[in-house]
Amino acid sequence: MKRSKLRRWAGLGVVLASAGAFALATAVPAAAAVTGTVQTAGDPLNVRRAPNTAATAVKTVANGASVGIECQTAGNSVTGPLGTTTIWDYVPALGGYVSDGYVKTGSDGRVAPDCGTGTGSAQCASACAAEGLFRSSDAHFVVYDTNADGSSGVVQYWLATGAGPFYVWASGGNGTSVDKAVPVPKGSWVFYKTCTGHNTSPPTFAGCSAGLTDFAA
Repeated sequence: MKRSKLRRWAGLGVVLASAGAFALATAVPAAAAVTGTVQTAGDPLNVRRAPNTAATAVKTVANGASVGIECQTAGNSVTGPLGTTTIWDYVPALGGYVSDGYVKTGSDGRVAPDCGTGTGSAQCASACAAEGLFRSSDAHFVVYDTNADGSSGVVQYWLATGAGPFYVWASGGNGTSVDKAVPVPKGSWVFYKTCTGHNTSPPTFAGCSAGLTDFAA
């Protein structure tokens, strides 16, 4: 697929000094949602909690439905009626992500800002055995354990001051989740990874996602 210029917010910079420290500049909030049209062979399209075909499907959306895309991010590669792409679209009204290979936007490239600006960021790790979501509206992490593999789901996070890592564990077993408030002040930033591991001292991890930066609205 041809690529178009990636729209970015002016002023956002992320510098990771180490695995546990980083510095952030200010950022402009995401632009208004872009509208797209779901295009499948006729079947409903899965809406997933994270931008990965292994992530939990939170609901479906009908072929031909109009969807409001608030942000886009890179996920695993998907081949749909509109081509092969790694772009995933976050649709806040549906509470999750759909592959851009199934959404007609008028462009083969990105048409919305990067996710990670309080618009419903979510990540999964270890083939989505764990899923983590930062809820910007009230600075909560929601962590899901989605696999009976003997490991817990966990989010590791660092504050804008560089303090961390701190942890939010989902240790209740497969199918359970934890919803926890975290000390991220309004307008401040948080950097996080979703992992699977064991809540020992120190904790041990079997696998983690790439890091993502988000902020408390």
